[in-house]
Amino acid sequence: MNLPRPIRKLIESFEKLPGIGPKSAARLTFYLLHVPQEQLDEFANSLTGLKKNTVLCSTCFNVSEADPCPICSDSSRDQSIICVVEQPLDVLAIEKTGRYKGLYHVLHGVISPLDNIGPDELYIKQLLDRLTRSNLVNEVILAMNPNMEGEATSMYLAKKVKGHLQGKQEGERAGGIKITRLGQGLPIGGDLEYADEVTLTRALEGRREY
Repeated sequence: MNLPRPIRKLIESFEKLPGIGPKSAARLTFYLLHVPQEQLDEFANSLTGLKKNTVLCSTCFNVSEADPCPICSDSSRDQSIICVVEQPLDVLAIEKTGRYKGLYHVLHGVISPLDNIGPDELYIKQLLDRLTRSNLVNEVILAMNPNMEGEATSMYLAKKVKGHLQGKQEGERAGGIKITRLGQGLPIGGDLEYADEVTLTRALEGRREY
């Protein structure tokens, strides 16, 4: 079709988004073509400010407007537990349960050799440094998605955390941190962001030592 260049360019931009095919991209484009200009301007401003007005928390690497993020800054949170997740969306999913009151650490991915993602591409070293600096943490929850990549990342993390802490001079520090994995409730192959609050609550309550 001989579409006007602005329409064609927007369709191509939508197609680059995950889960958006050519038909969906065209529908979204023509929908936006008919909304008031004020809404388009607001939409454009939101896109423009998406990266300009957000930062990664230097402690947990969650996305936030401030550094440190509100969770890390909250003195009422349980400082003895760190829940390690793949993505910022997983933090939102767990927070919706209202049952977890500890801290987080966001890896921003999982180990996936097929996608050329190794441990160095994730915030794993920062987690180990964080455990070294803190004398309060006594449990690390590995909350990766229950799929092949998530399990591989969990195994790698468990090994690295144990080895890192045992390599320190304070032998009691290594024995003082418990490494747990989310328990029953999450289906194999599922993603945390799509799980409901009840499922996530049961998974948190049923976590086991790794």
